[in-house]
Amino acid sequence: MMQRKATLLSGLFIGFILFTACQSSKENTKESLNHAADTTWAILPFNKVDSMNPVLLPGEGQFLCPIRGKIVKWEEKDVFNPAAVVRDDKVYMLYRAEDEIGKHAGTSRIGLAISDDGLRFSRMPEPVLYPSEDSLKKYEWEGGIEDPRVVESAEGNYVMTYTAYDGKTARLLLATSRDLLRWTKHGTVLNGKYKDTWSKSGAIVARRQGDRIIAEKINSRYWMYFGDTDLFMATSEDLIHWLPLEENGKLKSVLNPRKNYFDSRLVESGPFALVTEDGIVLIYNGMNAEEGGDPDLPTGAYCAGQALFDRNNPSRVIDRLEEPFMIPDREYETKGQVNQVCFLEGMVPFHNIWFLFYGTADSKIAVAVKQGITVGQDR
Repeated sequence: MMQRKATLLSGLFIGFILFTACQSSKENTKESLNHAADTTWAILPFNKVDSMNPVLLPGEGQFLCPIRGKIVKWEEKDVFNPAAVVRDDKVYMLYRAEDEIGKHAGTSRIGLAISDDGLRFSRMPEPVLYPSEDSLKKYEWEGGIEDPRVVESAEGNYVMTYTAYDGKTARLLLATSRDLLRWTKHGTVLNGKYKDTWSKSGAIVARRQGDRIIAEKINSRYWMYFGDTDLFMATSEDLIHWLPLEENGKLKSVLNPRKNYFDSRLVESGPFALVTEDGIVLIYNGMNAEEGGDPDLPTGAYCAGQALFDRNNPSRVIDRLEEPFMIPDREYETKGQVNQVCFLEGMVPFHNIWFLFYGTADSKIAVAVKQGITVGQDR
């Protein structure tokens, strides 16, 4: 009798332990799921400004190409993939423009347009950055200069990363300016054994100070995300000379494509990466793969995601949106030089609104806005 009671009590005790462990496991799982579903760190929501979009179309601007030695209509084919900064209470948009005559779908140059309200732009008649008869012609001609991204230095210099395309290899290059009109080229970001490595899309880690976006040092170094397959990183002491992060003698991947997701084919940096109270928020572009992609999206669609990185270790990803926060669903986004593209590259805080500028179908430029500046360090 006593043995049966002991056995029964033992069984009850074990059952209680198992029940408690099971409950604890469920609670931990619930907490984990809740954490994964918590997207309060993300910069959301953005709404497309349908009443104004597209905000920039191809133009009739002309200039004397220093390489061709003749007048060209430098932006008559397409305008897309813009950067943006706020200066003197105006929005300055630096954008990629293509002519009709370059053999690689047109030669690209960087134009400048200015706006009082972030929606209506007046463009400069000539490009502000373009291939020339200089030491970088071998990288920039005749595909051109593409896809600018711009931040400020603490001293007030503008730092632009851009892609140079020679018709075979894309390389990430860098230029600086005091006034956004006159630019000094500094050459390739990657050097040494990586100098001829395909590289694009340099997004520098920065903080917000009022309406300015200023490059931020973390652990005594500046940081940059780059790439258009996986994302990689580089660091710098002066914003000019950069060293890539390596792992086992290769570029260290810090963000990968995901099977069955909108970013299943590739991930590519968007605008600057923003230091916030939660970490470092990187808006990025993802491409949907033909096989193993998101079945609810068109093959090859470029959509936008966001990832959160550790502010003390910018190479460590903490969280990531499960779904894209922007997809191509307007006609000017789904039809163009390249169909099904929203490609985000420029973002500014302006009059307490985030303005997010993006290329549409590699043909035009549009904007989406988020009311209220609720993230980013303002110091």
